[in-house]
Amino acid sequence: MRPRDVDRAVQVGAAYLGVVFAEGPRTVTPGLVSELIRASAGVPVFGVFAEHRVEEILQISEQTGLRGAQLHGRYSPSDAERLRAAGLEVWRVVRIAAPLDLDALSSAVLGSHAVLVEPKVPHALGGSGIPLEYTVARQARVRLASHPMVLAGGLTPENVAEAMERVRPDIVDVSSGVEAGPGAKDHAKLARFAEAVFAYSPIT
Repeated sequence: MRPRDVDRAVQVGAAYLGVVFAEGPRTVTPGLVSELIRASAGVPVFGVFAEHRVEEILQISEQTGLRGAQLHGRYSPSDAERLRAAGLEVWRVVRIAAPLDLDALSSAVLGSHAVLVEPKVPHALGGSGIPLEYTVARQARVRLASHPMVLAGGLTPENVAEAMERVRPDIVDVSSGVEAGPGAKDHAKLARFAEAVFAYSPIT
């Protein structure tokens, strides 16, 4: 939500950046997003959407320069395909509270470049700081063996390396775990999180 946080995330090596259009304490406006994208130094910026129609997502993306969309809510494979056809990278989200929720993964693969897996927390859309049980997350990894997986939920500088080792996601997604408060990133936490990720990740 702040250009200086974008700059710091880029400095420490973030592969993606995210801005939230879904309702909540981190909601942004298209005008602010355009400013944040100018500070992103070419790092892809994704919009997080929950209730916006596909037409609205496409309009916002064209207006601001978003490169991808993280789709929470009731988006269909055809919605994801329309966004892909417009040149956006699409991550579909599956929220998990119990092993039965894993059945939604096969549908989420359709139309997506990656599937983001996070805990299902009542009355919360991400950013809850609640981690996903490793046993369930590993089951999700098995089901997504041939498809990129993004792991989110409760990740911090202190636990991200263990999460990567135990779950083996392709990407880790963090928000509240590197914040001083909602929407305000803690620059020291950002650096420690990145150090933990890169220390674990193999160099390719």
